[in-house]
Amino acid sequence: MGKKSRVKTQKSGSGGASTAVSPKEMMNLISELLQKCSSAASAGKEWEEYVQIRGLVEKIRKKQKGLSVVFDGSREEYFSDLMAWAQENGGPSEGFCVSDFGSEGYGLKATRDIKAEELFLWVPRKMLMTVESAQNSVLGPLHSQDRILQAMENVTLAFHLLCERADPSSPWMPYIHSLPQEYDTPLYFQQEEVQLLLGTQAIQDVLSQYKNTARQYAYFYKLLQTHPAASKLPLKDSFTFDDYRWAVSSVMTRQNQIPTEDGGRLILALIPLWDMCNHTNGLITTGYNLEDDRCECVALQDYKENEQIYIFYGTRSNAEFVIHNGFFFQDNAHDRVKIKLGVSKSERLFAMKAEVLSRAGIPASSTFALHCNEPPISAQLLAFLRVFCMTEEELKDYLLGEGAVGKIFTLGNSEFPVSWDNEIKLWTFLETRAALLLKTYKTTSEEDRSLLEKPDLSLHSRLAIQLRLAEKQILERALASGRAKRLHFEKKLEEDAPLPRYEESDIALLENSQSKLPIILRQLEEVEEGQEVPEEEEEEEEQHSLLLNGQKEAYGVKEEANGEETQEEVRGDVDLDSMEKGQRESAELTASRTEDKTEE
Repeated sequence: MGKKSRVKTQKSGSGGASTAVSPKEMMNLISELLQKCSSAASAGKEWEEYVQIRGLVEKIRKKQKGLSVVFDGSREEYFSDLMAWAQENGGPSEGFCVSDFGSEGYGLKATRDIKAEELFLWVPRKMLMTVESAQNSVLGPLHSQDRILQAMENVTLAFHLLCERADPSSPWMPYIHSLPQEYDTPLYFQQEEVQLLLGTQAIQDVLSQYKNTARQYAYFYKLLQTHPAASKLPLKDSFTFDDYRWAVSSVMTRQNQIPTEDGGRLILALIPLWDMCNHTNGLITTGYNLEDDRCECVALQDYKENEQIYIFYGTRSNAEFVIHNGFFFQDNAHDRVKIKLGVSKSERLFAMKAEVLSRAGIPASSTFALHCNEPPISAQLLAFLRVFCMTEEELKDYLLGEGAVGKIFTLGNSEFPVSWDNEIKLWTFLETRAALLLKTYKTTSEEDRSLLEKPDLSLHSRLAIQLRLAEKQILERALASGRAKRLHFEKKLEEDAPLPRYEESDIALLENSQSKLPIILRQLEEVEEGQEVPEEEEEEEEQHSLLLNGQKEAYGVKEEANGEETQEEVRGDVDLDSMEKGQRESAELTASRTEDKTEE
């Protein structure tokens, strides 16, 4: 977990570049970077733009060599200070220690038997680094005057971390010393390692993450040099890209939401010690105790002495884990590939389809997901595809026919097909879409498996290939499921089987069965599934082409399906401009940290 930084010449609190760079020369490069990052890439030119932005960043990094902060010694040397600091500030004094778990990196090891649901870890508010503590720190004056800091809590936390790291007397120094000096998120990938993700559904988020980070860095570099409120900040004379990348990654891999002291709203926070826990499948077992004003975590299961203590980070996809946490979770029960689907506004039946979808609580353009398990689609996506494939007569029946209101409740229920023909169409559509997307990859699943067997594969290359393979496996399962369902319903149609009919008495069953939920439900397990696609984004997609192996129509892959058009983008759901997305509701917390790798 946390390799030593590649920058070796800088010690904590001291500095000096190996070669003097004129302020004007640096500012010219920064201005060029800001301008490049502030314009939208032309359709199909995202990779070219990334290479150009990266080239500018590398020029800046080269000129900043020797200016970045690096602490003496390894992280492991500071863990005893972290535990002592936690105890001094009201944290736990026994029950676990920080230990090295090989390929999983550092984590918490039980030093005694711990029972399931036993409270074993708590972190008082005074130990937390929060947006509120940032506002009350040396960063406060600048925060009160800069709209970006005010609007983006994640960026505020990143600067809070940098300012405290530069202050040897910071009360959070034991925590800061314990953080990795490098991460395994794509921000740290070499260009050829990022290139391995070309053709994947995750590439757009990876490129956006880098572009957003570079843009933010350039903006704040200029701000620190020109804003009066920045004059007293310890960053003014030394604010490198590597420093900002480190701070952004520290926050991105560890941030969580906690309630304010009065419980009135949620704010972002870094939670020392607790963020050392690694992830496994399970349930969220962390909350915030407002009465005692502390984060509290109970054991997910029974742990014997010397066993690793895990927590559940939440229902995140492997794309989210790789892009925002820097690890791939092999047994991810919640893995999925995001897709955006929309009914074309130019389609003759658009108004009718949009109305039926609206009555079901689904926008005409939405973000959905294909899942790694059965069924590969949610009730909400099933409902969307049924409406998408409806004929004019079927639409009239669901809008004006007998029992039309009640029928809306059946759209996401697999037991009540619209018609055998409709089922054949929707599963054919899914089968075709999955097959089309699989063809856009440059490698096969078998080739990826062979590559993963190579012993000399870099960690970042391995992450990229693992993610690439996982996407294909989800699409392969969706294709197989679509084919099986299509054949099943073709047989039903051939046999002239009677169509199951919805009765009014079925409403209670529909409303009270988890497997038969009406899609009026908005709180799905999937993060943001069914979220409306903004109109401007919709229009952009119709003209945009994704980086899927350089194929011309890859981004908003359009195809005619039963005479109807669709636009689709398969990707993750978080970007660096809104790292606060995906945080857990209310006081429930999920770890957002990297499984850091052992020191090299």
